[in-house]
Amino acid sequence: MSLYSCQAPAAVVMIRPRRFYPNPETAIDNIFQRTTNLHDPAEMAAIADAAYNEVTQAADALERAGVRTHMFDDDGERGTPDSVFPGNWFSTHKGGRIVLYPMKSMNRRRERRPDVVEMLKSEYRVREIFDYTGFEYDRVYLEGTGAIVLDHVARIAYTARSRRADPIALQRFCAHFNFEPVTFSTLHRSGCPIYHTNVMMSIATEFSLVCLELIEGDRTRRKLGERMEEGGREVVTLDADQIAQFAGAALELTGSDGLVLAMSERGVACLTAQQRSVIERSARILALRVPTIEMAGGSVSCMLGGIHLTRR
Repeated sequence: MSLYSCQAPAAVVMIRPRRFYPNPETAIDNIFQRTTNLHDPAEMAAIADAAYNEVTQAADALERAGVRTHMFDDDGERGTPDSVFPGNWFSTHKGGRIVLYPMKSMNRRRERRPDVVEMLKSEYRVREIFDYTGFEYDRVYLEGTGAIVLDHVARIAYTARSRRADPIALQRFCAHFNFEPVTFSTLHRSGCPIYHTNVMMSIATEFSLVCLELIEGDRTRRKLGERMEEGGREVVTLDADQIAQFAGAALELTGSDGLVLAMSERGVACLTAQQRSVIERSARILALRVPTIEMAGGSVSCMLGGIHLTRR
């Protein structure tokens, strides 16, 4: 098997936060987020320290696997509790292109960092930057690779409908990058839609992870499953309980010895033997311990800003 996969980047951007905490601005539509006592300094300090250490250890594990990791620190002075999730505000694409995305929450817009973009321009071949952030003035949002899960081979942009994935911005992105938008509605047992597509779906080189039971409509579920099988990938069907443990929030990467699937320890622990068997036919599972980060309602896939650019 080739060590190269256009689906699985060999390098990532990570942000290590100094003042991490579950963001009150995002709690309204993130059913996986936990609440904390923001008025207890001791509790807040303990959460922040644990998150800092989890990101450090995750980056070390990725480096040992042969994934190039660009680490940036966030001091939190600008009020950016979710800065650990850079994949929501930028993405990179073959041909030297970067996208900057419009974010729904005001404090998340402050996560965008010129120094990250400058690093990408200096270390990789960047030809063009597509800036969609002006959509925010019209309350139109598309939160990066959280809102859209990309099949880079079949050129499909899978997108769960939500306030964080506006069809206007999605159509603009798909037109610019030659992706076919495949949208669907979701419904969690709580009665709320899924806030980010990459919580319930991950596209790898030879398999896909997806929770079909959260998708509304039998016909839509069937057609989506068929689309995901068209490219020869095996579909690993997750259930809602596994999604709650962040088994869907995984990202395939290219390491020094082949493909690895980065997933949180909670997600890995809830996989069945059959599911693990399908994954491990093509990718080694890399379990990352990030329970504090997961308090914010996101997990590994949002923590990793995949770099699909050519190194200089």
